[in-house]
Parts: sequence; C-alpha cells; structure tokens
Amino acid sequence: MPEDQEFFGREELLSYEEITAVARVLVAHGVNKIRLTGGEPLLRRELVELVRQLKAVPGGPRVVMTTNGMLLSRHARALRDAGLDRLNISLDTLRADRFERLARRPGLPLVLAGIDAALEAGFPGTKLNMVVLGGVNDDEIPAMLDFAAARGLEQRFIEFMPMASNDYGARAERVPLDEIRRRIEAHAPLQPRAHGSGPADTFTTAAGAKVGIIAAISLPFCETCNRVRLTAQGVLRSCLFEGGEVSIRELVRSGDGVEAGLTRALEFLRRVKPPVHDGLGHVQMNQVGG
Repeated sequence: MPEDQEFFGREELLSYEEITAVARVLVAHGVNKIRLTGGEPLLRRELVELVRQLKAVPGGPRVVMTTNGMLLSRHARALRDAGLDRLNISLDTLRADRFERLARRPGLPLVLAGIDAALEAGFPGTKLNMVVLGGVNDDEIPAMLDFAAARGLEQRFIEFMPMASNDYGARAERVPLDEIRRRIEAHAPLQPRAHGSGPADTFTTAAGAKVGIIAAISLPFCETCNRVRLTAQGVLRSCLFEGGEVSIRELVRSGDGVEAGLTRALEFLRRVKPPVHDGLGHVQMNQVGG
C-alpha cells in the first residue's frame, strides 16, 4: 500500500443497496460466488449488513471475504451469523518486526486474535494467504506451513505480482513458482489434489495439511479466469492487471435500464479482456482487490 492513503468521500462509494443491485444482475448472469475484498473490507461500517443483503440475492450466491484480519476478532461471530461462508486471511509474516515494516503499523497480535476468532466462530475452510517476497519473508515458508497446519487451515502461497504504481512492487525480488514449490517440498513433500474452480494449484502434505500456490506471473491462468471485479467506486474491471473498465455508478444510481446497461458493460469487458495479462499492474492493488 502507498504510505500516504487517500480515502474516498462517502458520496463516491456505492452504498450496500447499490452493490447488492449490481450483484443481483451478476448472479442472474451466472455468478455464483461473491468475494468481499479490498483494501480492507472491514473498514466499511456495518459490513455485516452487506453480507446479509448479498446472501438474500436470488440464486443463493456463496459470499466469502478476504481480510487482513486486524479487525476480525471484533466481527467474526457476527459475520458468520449473517451467513458469510468462508474467509481468506492475509498474513505475510509471523514476525512482529516484519509485520510492522510490511503493514506500516504494528498489528500482528490483532491478526492472530482474528484467526482464533474465525476458528471459534466455526468458519469452514479458512485459508491463510502469504505473498512470497524475495529477501523479505521468503525464509518463513516452513514456519507458515507449520502455523497453518497446527490450526487446520489451508496455507496459500502467492507469487508476488508487480504493480507499476507501487515503487516496491516495481523493484521487488520475485520468487517464482518453481522456487516456491521447491522450498515447500524441502519442508513437507506435496501430493497434488483435485483442482477447484479458483486460480490455485492445490496439494496436500503427507500429514494431510492443505496447501495452495497461486502463480499469476509464472503460470498465468487468464484462459480460465471467469472473474469480474466491482470496485467500491462502482467500476467494473475484467482483470486485476488490465483489460478495460467501465464505470457503472451513475447507471445504478439512475435506476433506469440497470440490467440492460450492466449486460452491455459485461459484454464489453468480455471483448476487451486480454488473452494473457502483461504481468504489470497499472493501478493500486488496494483499490482493485487481491
């Protein structure tokens, strides 16, 4: 994240009712899973209410969330009671000093408390997401494997994705897929398991722990990517990195021809989505979601 954050005014953001109106059309077009991501979704007040509204959308979409976990201990039980189906929790290090350097603030104990709260709330299939950064946290791969396995969580290792708007991202040392897997297997040999609908290659260890690797740079999954992103400001995007975008905020707020307009927007995004991304994002990661 940039050191100096610019927060949008309330009037620039879609309301929960507007987000749900878009979700209703997307689900009617075949979307069956909605992920709340960020930035940090729990910074939005009363996010539990959005979960309730999305779970009530006809068609019964699964609603999941990716969070940095710092506010999770306050909200885990209410989110589960509202119907949130699953959690991904971002945790890039188990060392407090590194955490503060990466997050630009202390907070590791809060994240650990959030993980405990998620377990106590009974969320099934919780995943821990670690972005592997060369020379920063890549020596913690064994520790992260053990931490997740001890709690019955699935550990996800994510290949670093460079973003042009992030100075560190432009010069970071990327640890490629083959090296990530080599380091995992030096600690815990892997057996492939059935690939789900997401972007991760999935494995189990001999002890039965679940592991996933997402390598959007070494092994792009663009051909099978079926995701569309809706930003908090009401912009639809077909790709994390690139691929065109359409602002639908005023369309949704006008209330006129929303379904027809969104259908046209989705068709446009389908046509301009590149066959393979160019490997360098052009926006802030915290504004388009991970």
